[in-house]
Amino acid sequence: MQTLKTEQVYRGRVLSITKDTVSLPSGRVTIREKVTHPGSVGILPVLENGDLIFVKQFRYVIGSDLLEIPAGTIEEGESPEECATRELLEETGYQAGRLDLLSSFYTSPGYSNEFMWLFKATDLRSGEAKPMADESIEIKVVSLGEALSLIKNGGIRDVKTICAILLYTTAG
Repeated sequence: MQTLKTEQVYRGRVLSITKDTVSLPSGRVTIREKVTHPGSVGILPVLENGDLIFVKQFRYVIGSDLLEIPAGTIEEGESPEECATRELLEETGYQAGRLDLLSSFYTSPGYSNEFMWLFKATDLRSGEAKPMADESIEIKVVSLGEALSLIKNGGIRDVKTICAILLYTTAG
């Protein structure tokens, strides 16, 4: 596939959108839309007793609250581990003594290059949450069994959170 023309449609704080005119191997010319994203992390905080820490927050795009793992966008010059440490503290007030990679993947490769790293955070020390000014976050502590039930009954509808929980149950 060869890109013939690129037009920037939008450039924002977190992402940009381009409209590319491409030539397919067949010779046919078509349009591809692309969302460019700097990458993100998700963190599954696990307390010493095995309970999991989630955040409940309103998501403007879907118009409702979601129960999710803490997560955020990687800032320029920041490693995924540094971002995970920062986001965990900002959203929950917890600091992790240990971060273990559960998995990493493209979130929506049909239209975006966003790549996400999922971490398990353990050896947690509690502190004061410092959410960003535009975030309204409520912390929820849930047992693993309850989290699995919430996935099955639609109480957890966020894919990064579902992936993190299921990966945790298989990776330990």
